[in-house]
This record gives sequence, C-alpha cells and structure tokens, in this order.
Amino acid sequence: MARSSSSAVGKALDLVEIVARADRPMRLSEVANEADMHRATAYRVLAELVARGWVLRVDDRYLPGTAVLQLSSLAASNSLAVVSRPVLQSLSDVTSLMVNVQVLEREGSRIVDVVRPPRLEMIADLRGELLPAHKFSGPMALVAMLDDAARTPYLRAALEAGHHLDGPDGLLADLERTRRDGHALVHGRNDQVVSSLGKAVLAPSGHPLCALAVVGLRSELDEHALPKLVAALGEAVTELTLRLSERTSARE
Repeated sequence: MARSSSSAVGKALDLVEIVARADRPMRLSEVANEADMHRATAYRVLAELVARGWVLRVDDRYLPGTAVLQLSSLAASNSLAVVSRPVLQSLSDVTSLMVNVQVLEREGSRIVDVVRPPRLEMIADLRGELLPAHKFSGPMALVAMLDDAARTPYLRAALEAGHHLDGPDGLLADLERTRRDGHALVHGRNDQVVSSLGKAVLAPSGHPLCALAVVGLRSELDEHALPKLVAALGEAVTELTLRLSERTSARE
C-alpha cells in the first residue's frame, strides 16, 4: 500500500502511477486501497484524471489514459491504443479508408491512434489533435451520448468558435440526429473534400468510452456507400467493446 500524499498534485500523481503500473484494470476500491486514500477522495481525483486523459474509465475499472503512454512499457501494453489497433487495421482494410480512435476530453475529443492507407496520405491524420464536436464525427458521436449537463463545455466551445447551436443545421440538431441514428456523419466541415463517419463505444452503463471514425474523400462516403460503411463501423465498435470488456474482466 502506498503512503497517501497530502497535496492535491501528489494525490493525482499517486493515482496515475498506481493505475499505470497495475497488471490489470483496477476497481475504485483497489485504487483507493493501494493509495491509502478514502474512496470518495480517490473517486473525485480519478474523475479529474479521466477528464484530462490521464486515466481511462471502462465501466467500473480504470486503465492508463492516453497521456501516460510514454511513462512506461507497462502502461503502453495496457493502453487503448494497443487494445484498439487490430480493430482499426481491420476496419481500414475492409473500408479502404482512414480509421482512428478518439477519447473525449474537456472541449472535444483527442485522436489516440490512426491507420491511414497510403492512398489517403493527402488527408491529415490529426493524431494527437483535439477535435471540436461541431466539425468532426468522432467528438459528435461521443457528445451525443452525454446528458444535457455534461454537454455544456462542448456546446460552449462551439459557440466560442462561432458555430450556431439552434436550427436544423445547428449542433443541437446534429447531436440529436446522431443519438437517434447511432452514428455521426460530417461532410466538409474541416476540409471541404473530406467526410467522416463516427460511432461511440459505450460502457455497459451507457457512458461513452471512446469513438471510432472512418475518414475519406467526400465522394467515398456518399449515400450509396454509407450503408456498408455504417455496418462495418458497427461491427468494429462491437469488436472493440468486446476487447475492452475482456481487458477489464481479466484476472477477476
């Protein structure tokens, strides 16, 4: 059991280190016990770490987040990038499109990993970039699965960027359409010739964990190609959900 730090920074670092060096995803009670910290305190600190990308929460388990990938080889082996890479590659092979996985942060989603076919090298992969919900399908798919209160910072970011919320083309309508359809489709909002299709990966509780998105030229995501792409993306999301579930249930 680690000795509990007294400062807020120390407590946060304690929890990051505990989750990063664990040989399996940990429950809140396990993290709190290891840190010699009250459960309520550990929960509050972990929630902040999740919001900032240092820790990933999968239902009731905690894994290393994208921000700690370079801290240790153990963290890397337990990371979302490693777990999702075979799914990304398979989806890219099936669709011949660029595929990425993203996690939600305070004002958008950040791309964790990308598989890009050589023929699409003219499209920026945006790896590591923070993407706003009003311009990209990945964050739109994630924010659509949040409740009204949790959507607030993403709506605020859109307003500050000059994007309207109301009306048939506003972000609120986009979010409701995405929640209804189960996927987000965005044409030409960041690059006029590029389109993307995104879908959230959900925990059993319904909380969005991450999103998969396929990206290509606008002509490749037209109404004729869309049904097959939606089906392939749905299968990939199911596969990644299973992989994350298996990782969290390992060594029960």
